[in-house]
Amino acid sequence: MMGEPGEEMEEGKEQIGETEDTEDTKDDNEAQKTFLPKDIQPGEQLTPDMSAYEMLHTFRTRASCLSFDVLRDRLGTRTGYPVTAYMVAGTQAQQGNKNSIIVMKASNLNPPKAEDAEEEKSEDEDEDEDEPLDKEILKTAEIYHAGAVNRVRICPHVTDTRTFVASWSEKGKVHIWDIAPQLSALETEVDSKDVQKIKPLYTFGGHVEEGYAMDWSPTRQGYLLTGDCTRHIHMWTPRESDWIVSQQTYSAHGSSVEDIQWSPNEEHVFSSCSTDKSIRVWDDRAAAHKACMITVPNAHESDVNVINWNRSEPFLVSGGDDGVIKIWDLRKLDSHAALFKHHTGPITSVEWHPSDSSVFGASGEDNQVSLWDLGVESSEALVINDTEVPPQLLFIHQGQEEIKELHWHPHIEGVLITTSLDNFNIFKTISV
Repeated sequence: MMGEPGEEMEEGKEQIGETEDTEDTKDDNEAQKTFLPKDIQPGEQLTPDMSAYEMLHTFRTRASCLSFDVLRDRLGTRTGYPVTAYMVAGTQAQQGNKNSIIVMKASNLNPPKAEDAEEEKSEDEDEDEDEPLDKEILKTAEIYHAGAVNRVRICPHVTDTRTFVASWSEKGKVHIWDIAPQLSALETEVDSKDVQKIKPLYTFGGHVEEGYAMDWSPTRQGYLLTGDCTRHIHMWTPRESDWIVSQQTYSAHGSSVEDIQWSPNEEHVFSSCSTDKSIRVWDDRAAAHKACMITVPNAHESDVNVINWNRSEPFLVSGGDDGVIKIWDLRKLDSHAALFKHHTGPITSVEWHPSDSSVFGASGEDNQVSLWDLGVESSEALVINDTEVPPQLLFIHQGQEEIKELHWHPHIEGVLITTSLDNFNIFKTISV
């Protein structure tokens, strides 16, 4: 079904959400209608329609975090409430010497109260009033980071004593950290605001320029790929106490490597995308200069910003500066399998649902998060408020400025986390 966009107009008081399919709601004179982002007028603000969410929380950190990752914790799969989520983020502070890696624990996450779904909270609440016992809690532990963090990723192979995190610095270096002490600190009663100055486990300064592309292998413990703005991709091979970084680079792209994704099933295969408009598939068993096995030139009309590999099906999703989302069947890459044009700005993040292989999320510079379901087979667009909407579009989430990344929580079914210039959102919609 077509899901409910998750915001409502504050001034016009138009409710967002799917209207019931009755004669009353079909009447064009009815005030209530499905909301679309284009309906926003200057001076209007968005407030969430909580009936469209099973859960929605907002967190703010000391500085904007434009990259983050979700920890695959040991709490197991959970479906009840309250829930707890662990994340790691990297800041982009206005002062370069004020950046850090932030290890976070968000706990006591609950569905909205009944009264929250019916009316907005008063903005005139007494600030001195005691916090309610069921309020969400955010605890953080910070590590000083030299320069802004372009991207941060957690190694999926977590041990009892080690949790590795890789960070791309704007200064052109890649660092690897062990955040196990910070995770332990989050379980204590002490909530320290101090930023610890510790040395990374390993630092590589061999990239010619800074970069953004980075991914840990899900199948080979400790293997890492990093790509920079001069088109070079380096392979990291773990040793007992550090890493060997290959000097022979994967350099078939014509310009900046924007994203890298290891195959979730084939341990030697990875894919990359670039500002040269191409998507490439590599096999690291071949020599670096021969490792590019498949090239999709002009995969998008302009820069290809992000890609994500489906865990269960041979599909890749990509998003570009053209605002288009494309689905690629890896068995037949001469043409895309599906194309979705909904966003009105460049796509900043895409990710498949961890357990539902037909569902994925995307974010764009138009300040929208869109959720999609390829299981909807209809090819006829829905017409809502005189606007054609793809039938595969489940939900539109808004309310954040400059959304940069989104990630599904691997253990909490249907929970999505997004980061933007102003805050983090943790939410679960009624559609997924």
